[in-house]
Amino acid sequence: MSEISQALAAKALDALALRQTAIAQNIANSNSESFAIQTVEFEAALREAATQGPAAVEALVFQIQDGADQRPGSEIRLDLEMQESAATAMRYSALSDLLGRQMQIARTAIRGGQ
Repeated sequence: MSEISQALAAKALDALALRQTAIAQNIANSNSESFAIQTVEFEAALREAATQGPAAVEALVFQIQDGADQRPGSEIRLDLEMQESAATAMRYSALSDLLGRQMQIARTAIRGGQ
């Protein structure tokens, strides 16, 4: 696996985990009138940094943000939050599986094919 691919995978896993945290906060606070929906947006930033190399990807820092189009007290749609949670978990699982397979290939090569 190339250096840029490793950096992208690591940052994507971090960002997906952070997104799951934001979704969990949204669900947990769905009945709170003063809570603003939280989001984690990272895909566009990763795409842009990927064109600049591994150092640019590794320098990225993602944070949970209050939803720009939501005001405190706005209704949190639990069905949409659950759907986003499932999609995020599936992406995390697929990326983890890919990295695991890459490690297995490297391990097999190191052992001389055994």
